[in-house]
Amino acid sequence: MRRVPNFVLLRAFEAAARLESFTLAAKELHLTQSAISHQVKELEEYFGRRLFDRRTRRVELTPEGKRLQESLSRVFDVIEAACNEVALAPQAQVLAVYCAPSFAVKWLGPRLPQFMQTHGDITIRLSSGAEAIDLTHAREVDVAITYGSAHTRAGLTVRPLGKERILPLCSPSLIDANEPLRSQMEKLPLIDSQLSRVTWSDWFGANGMVCPTRPRASFDRGALAISAAVDGMGIALESIRLAERELSKGDLIALGEDEFTHIARETHFLSYRQNEAHLQKVDTFVAWLLGQLGLGAED
Repeated sequence: MRRVPNFVLLRAFEAAARLESFTLAAKELHLTQSAISHQVKELEEYFGRRLFDRRTRRVELTPEGKRLQESLSRVFDVIEAACNEVALAPQAQVLAVYCAPSFAVKWLGPRLPQFMQTHGDITIRLSSGAEAIDLTHAREVDVAITYGSAHTRAGLTVRPLGKERILPLCSPSLIDANEPLRSQMEKLPLIDSQLSRVTWSDWFGANGMVCPTRPRASFDRGALAISAAVDGMGIALESIRLAERELSKGDLIALGEDEFTHIARETHFLSYRQNEAHLQKVDTFVAWLLGQLGLGAED
């Protein structure tokens, strides 16, 4: 048996914490303000510590209450999503996709509306994280798209999603059309992507140049580095796959495509369980994803 307080008490606390009011929580849960107060007090007795500081006209969470609220909010979101999925039409399917954050924001997310319009019987539940996950243990995830590497295990299909060209990207406003690009690369501010598989040292070395040692702005997500480059902070060394919208709108330009030696790497990997490859939701999503990337089933 799980050692957790009565769910009714947790529900009362979550509503009161979210709404910052016992009165509003009572209205939401169709209870009296006194009932909410008693339920919160019983929960505080269970933990042996206060969760709220009672003021004259309001309540404030204690540090312990804030910690509980943060965790409970995530749990209630999951419960709500699970209940919504049960209410779907009988033929509907839910596909749980785990995706690297920058790929999710910059590439996958903008394309999901088209997928959902074409495949209305499949509901996407998207989560993101920087770490590769092991689908032999993470049974709640159907398909994973990870950055840098993927867990290879018996029973899993893992495939790279094609090589991505890693180029210097910056706002057009930073470039002086009258000065050689090589000299500008040595002077302009550079932006580091901390998790990138290609570093500035790699790029400068490939082009027979010395990498500047001056301080550089640094970001732990490619999407953040791209946004910083759009804002004129400097030159980001990033995948043009992730920056395709910024490039198409002219917010960024790729520097010296015909002048510099550029680097390509396999950086994103798709994985799913082999014994679920035949499931319609998995098969449909995988085929759509590879098609969007211009990759065949055996590429």
